[in-house]
Amino acid sequence: MATAGPSRPRPRPKSKAKQKHPHTKQVQKLATKGRIDALERAALDFTPPEDLAEFADLPISDATKRGLKKSFFLTMTPIQASSLPVSLKGKDVLGAARTGSGKTLAFLIPVLEILYRRKWGAMDGLGALVISPTRELAIQIFDVLRSIGQYHSFSAGLVIGGKNLKDERDRLSRMNILVATPGRLLQHMDQTVGFEADGLQVLVLDEADRILDMGFKKTLSALLSHLPKARQTLLFSATQTDSVDDLARLSLKDPIHIGVGEADAPKADDEEAAESTTKTLALPAGLQQNYLICPLDQKLSLLFFFIKTHLSSKTLVFLSSGKQVRFVFTTFCRMHPGIPLMHLHGKMKQTARLETYTKFTRASGAAVLFATDVAARGLDFPGVEWVLQVDAPEDAETYVHRVGRTARYQSKGKALMFLMPSEEEGMLAALARRGVEVTKTKAKGSKVTSVDNQLQNLAFQDPEIKYLGQRAFVSYLRSIYLHKDKATFKVAELPTDRFAESLGLPGAPKIKFLSREVAKQKKNRVKDLEEEVIEESEESGEDGETSEEDEEKAPEPTKAAKTGVRTKYDRMFERKNQNVLSEHYAKLLDGADADDEDFITLKRANHDLDDVPQPSEETADLSKRKQKMGRAKRAIMEGGLGHKLVFDDEGQAHELYEMEDSRAWIDGRGGIKGVKEAGERFAEGERGKMKEATVVDREEAREKKKEKKRRRKEREREEAGVDGALAGAVAVAEVDDGYVSPEFDLPSGDDDDEQETWAKPPPAKRSRTGPSTLEDDEELALRLLRGR
Repeated sequence: MATAGPSRPRPRPKSKAKQKHPHTKQVQKLATKGRIDALERAALDFTPPEDLAEFADLPISDATKRGLKKSFFLTMTPIQASSLPVSLKGKDVLGAARTGSGKTLAFLIPVLEILYRRKWGAMDGLGALVISPTRELAIQIFDVLRSIGQYHSFSAGLVIGGKNLKDERDRLSRMNILVATPGRLLQHMDQTVGFEADGLQVLVLDEADRILDMGFKKTLSALLSHLPKARQTLLFSATQTDSVDDLARLSLKDPIHIGVGEADAPKADDEEAAESTTKTLALPAGLQQNYLICPLDQKLSLLFFFIKTHLSSKTLVFLSSGKQVRFVFTTFCRMHPGIPLMHLHGKMKQTARLETYTKFTRASGAAVLFATDVAARGLDFPGVEWVLQVDAPEDAETYVHRVGRTARYQSKGKALMFLMPSEEEGMLAALARRGVEVTKTKAKGSKVTSVDNQLQNLAFQDPEIKYLGQRAFVSYLRSIYLHKDKATFKVAELPTDRFAESLGLPGAPKIKFLSREVAKQKKNRVKDLEEEVIEESEESGEDGETSEEDEEKAPEPTKAAKTGVRTKYDRMFERKNQNVLSEHYAKLLDGADADDEDFITLKRANHDLDDVPQPSEETADLSKRKQKMGRAKRAIMEGGLGHKLVFDDEGQAHELYEMEDSRAWIDGRGGIKGVKEAGERFAEGERGKMKEATVVDREEAREKKKEKKRRRKEREREEAGVDGALAGAVAVAEVDDGYVSPEFDLPSGDDDDEQETWAKPPPAKRSRTGPSTLEDDEELALRLLRGR
């Protein structure tokens, strides 16, 4: 009976893959197409109700609704409720709304919806482009886009300056949505191969007026030339104007004007009312605005006092220049106010700017950020309670953007502006023309402690702080000098000495443009005084003619009175006890006779020389140099030039290179025979000198040769001590790959012995009676390496 072998487990049958219905994929495509077509019709036919307030009531895709809900965006703001029904239909929109009103969602939702309804895919290229004026604002827009578009399949990219250009270039061709700053975007359009925007569907210009103000006018024009004309354009800003030139420049086609209070806007026939409405700037309802009068040299003391008294607040401080931001941040950190301090300006590196922006945005407690106007546009810093403007803004629009960093999204905030006495009237008038009213307040002067002494100590101890203070001083005066409103910002009237002292500087640095401005104003004042004098004389009935007695009494007008600028010579001759010098100076100016013997007057005696031609009356007015050149030319033409003579021991004059009589010279040396003997003796002496020099030269050459040989021996001994390297060389020598090392190929051109060694023929091969061993190969390799 045969026994059965060991039992093996039977293999499980393979599970059959689920068989899809052949028409399932097609059915899904048709269903998606049907949903997109229905969404397209709903958006085109959508008529917003009066009580439209929820995003869920809009004709948008489910992916966008889910993204908005996940990001906690449920209720629309007025600008969103007004613009979204229009922009979803594919029309151009020109939106104007106050800061913090939600303009970012007003253009990002249409971007997602337009691309979704047109079935935009990865292979279709760039479909939407968002241009932002600053890097921080571009980063903020990109973060919001990722948040609300997380359920869409589009690829999005961020292109800003300060990042690796090559990394951006590699990913650029795969992007469907791009958020960029103007400069870097134009650089990619001009330099990146394969980056095209021929199929662009939507263009968004965020803070377009700021883009133009920052000097990107030509850049923006060049960008628009790269984009197709058949596109939808959305433009949003807090201070948007309705001029036809701006619209033509930004190439909008029949735009729909959307803005806060648009329903109450006046009709087109009422031009004055329309102009006033356009000029009026909208501000958040929860914003409390104040200003106080503060002299220039007390600003830093008042700022430090404010920070010390608001240690539990999140504060944003605006200064006019980046160098001021650096100086204030550095010095205040040394004085330890007891609150975290940060700074942000345009000259920082991109990594530092991004780190500061993120840190201040996420700060939930108290913090102070010193910044320039780079942080004044569009940035959303949550929880900012105070906005301080230590330096006055350039215009009303800049003021609105600065204070718009607080009181955002129906929250409350406070704004405080420091104004100098000379700026109060002009700045308040400029704000009033745009519908902005600011309340005056006062600081408790008795409690404000001056920080001038602390800043002086810091500048004395650290030269870096002194250097920063000098640069801050110059940059502030330059910013005031460049302001357009010269009636409000008067750089020549600033107390520069006291301002420099308040920065801790030992003295005010010299500034060229400020000196020119002061001189210009002095000149204008002199002209005004002269005009007043002329007007008074005309009013008194005088005909402008003066008597001889009055002319004698009237002083001669100086250069200072004519030009308005006093020189050091004017100051010298205007002194009281300068009678002698002033009379002499007056004679020189009046062309007095030079023969009069007067104080410190040197009279030249004209000596009568027979050989020197005297100047005629015609040449009396010529300069001495020209007269001397004329005499030399006349002497050359007459054939007579000066001769240089030498005198012998007897006092006889001879020419410098006078030839001696040959016969007398021969007779003085013993005749012809004596001359020949002297020549032979001279030649023999020279030959002896040459022999001695030859012996010395050969000895030196021999010593040099010995020294070279000694150094070569030392190098060979050092090379012989490297056993590991020689063993590797032997292993390589066993395989003949045809390569010759340059060390063996090119001898040195400086060593004569080495050249002679390489000139010798190679040694003959020795006969071998038996097979070569490893020792023989090593010895052969050593000889090859040593050049033997």
